[in-house]
Amino acid sequence: MHLRHLQVTDFRSWEHADLPLTPGATVLVGPNGRGKTNLLEAIGYLATLGSHRVATDAPLVRHGCERALVRAAVVNEDRELTIELEITPGKANRARVNRGAVGKPRDILGILRTVLFSPEDLALVRGDPGERRRFLDELLVLRAPRWAGVRADYERVLRQRNALLKTAGKRKGAREDPYALSTLEVWDNHLASVGAQLLAARLDLVADLAPYTAAAYAGVAPDSRPARISYRSSLGEALPEGYGVPGGERADSERLGGILVEALSEVRQAELERGVSLVGPHRDELELVLGEAPAKGYASHGESWSFALALRLGSYELLRGETGEPVLLLDDVFAELDKRRRSRLAEVAASAEQVLVTAAVDEDVPEELTGTRFSISNGEVKRV
Repeated sequence: MHLRHLQVTDFRSWEHADLPLTPGATVLVGPNGRGKTNLLEAIGYLATLGSHRVATDAPLVRHGCERALVRAAVVNEDRELTIELEITPGKANRARVNRGAVGKPRDILGILRTVLFSPEDLALVRGDPGERRRFLDELLVLRAPRWAGVRADYERVLRQRNALLKTAGKRKGAREDPYALSTLEVWDNHLASVGAQLLAARLDLVADLAPYTAAAYAGVAPDSRPARISYRSSLGEALPEGYGVPGGERADSERLGGILVEALSEVRQAELERGVSLVGPHRDELELVLGEAPAKGYASHGESWSFALALRLGSYELLRGETGEPVLLLDDVFAELDKRRRSRLAEVAASAEQVLVTAAVDEDVPEELTGTRFSISNGEVKRV
């Protein structure tokens, strides 16, 4: 898979940009603040419908404009598709494939697959659990686009159930309120049904990703302690043994649904008192461990970079083996890495079908990535 062309209009700092692309390495070089990252962000948005830098769409639209447009031609084997996304803050975004409208923007998911490594990825190691849950869910969608719908359904059910808990918890004697309890039981079943699907998919993903991540970490930091990842569920000991473990049992969503319903009933009163759902995938954690210690709080700066890089390289190798090569996006990361880590990342990047690299100066780009070069300055893209 590779991109043949990228076009953006009123996206971030760009009034307009046209970028012809070819397989192999493409390097975008220019001073910081000139829009290099914005172009990679646009590509990543087409692949995931999300930004690695902001949580909302408003910052993606150039100041003073109503909407932004991102269009790309994607070649997968002998087939080419043009995907287009119109981003309008406060309104529903619109998507097209080969100029024809599609039902929902998420219908374009899967046409373009990317793996992006950026300075923001340090949050995967040092940030809160929500960063790591998002990492897993975005990788799930890249692996199989249908998980975008499951994830959206779970978030919708969770919001509605939390709203009911807050309302019921304010009522005097809510514990004995038959209407509140019966309504909560209905939402318990909804949450457990959709949540079990998401939980099972995450557990299987972690089981599959763990060996790739461990191998990638050993490659970039051979003198460090061994790295491993594991999934910690809010179900605690009720989670069946062997789920989420490499070589273990594949997760059964029906079995997990029954366990979730029981767990929700056990925390019912605590939920009414606090007004939030205390059990489910939204309370889970992807644990990152170095040796016997958690990476968060114990890893050095170099070890944190190595772990973040290992998660991305592991994701790349997993997708590469299952769905064909994704496009690799490396946003201004070589300047942050030491010689060994730069060499390992360059080795993987050089073997990719297509890799796009941003850098402030030519010297930051390893010699292995001697592909097409573009200069980014003053709102213009020029081939060097």
